[in-house]
Amino acid sequence: MKFFFLWVLLNLPVALALKPDYTIGTAPPYLAYLKSDYLPCVGVLIHPLWVITAAHCNLPKLRVILGITIPADSSEKHLQVVGYEKMIHHPQFSITSVNHDIMLIKLKRKIELNDHIKLANLPYQSVPVNTMCTVTTWSYNVCDISREPDSLQNVNISVISKAQCRKAYKNYSIKDDMLCVGIVPGRRQPCNEVSAAPAVCNGILQGILSFADGCVLRADVGIYAKIFNYIPWIEKVIQNN
Repeated sequence: MKFFFLWVLLNLPVALALKPDYTIGTAPPYLAYLKSDYLPCVGVLIHPLWVITAAHCNLPKLRVILGITIPADSSEKHLQVVGYEKMIHHPQFSITSVNHDIMLIKLKRKIELNDHIKLANLPYQSVPVNTMCTVTTWSYNVCDISREPDSLQNVNISVISKAQCRKAYKNYSIKDDMLCVGIVPGRRQPCNEVSAAPAVCNGILQGILSFADGCVLRADVGIYAKIFNYIPWIEKVIQNN
């Protein structure tokens, strides 16, 4: 028993260093809940008429809900619910790959910006390794995922290098247009999270989650579409549509 407590004390700094800083609170004003007849996704408002998300979130009968904190709470105020006019995924996206997993959704009407709903800032320079980012998504406190998510969580974790990411995902080809965020090695703890969580670093949207083998809210490493690399495509789509 004494040996066990000695081991805990010797390893305490390591344990604390790996513990993610996560909180439960109100939703960031740019966060969108993409509700469908299938599973939901997370989106990010980047223009009064446009939401960005992952291309794998091409969902049936989609409704975009902004100003929302807890989807399971039917009494929430400040909501704006809108349909979509079109979905435009990256032309190089394939359902068999996590590469180019990014999509723009044009809304049927402009969103009214206010204290509860605001635009996210897009990046105009690449985010350095070791930058701290906030990853936000909804999760289910109960095992019944037929209900709406009832918990919104934020976790503060950092950008890691491609070399570190390859250690976490040895069977994946980590491309230049991917961003990896989390703790290495990943702890591979499964959980029910809403897909396509955004990574916001120093107030700038830097990534949209494509894939995670585990749980990003517990700081497992996630592979994100690197938004900076897609700025020309984003601007072209919005301008031409």
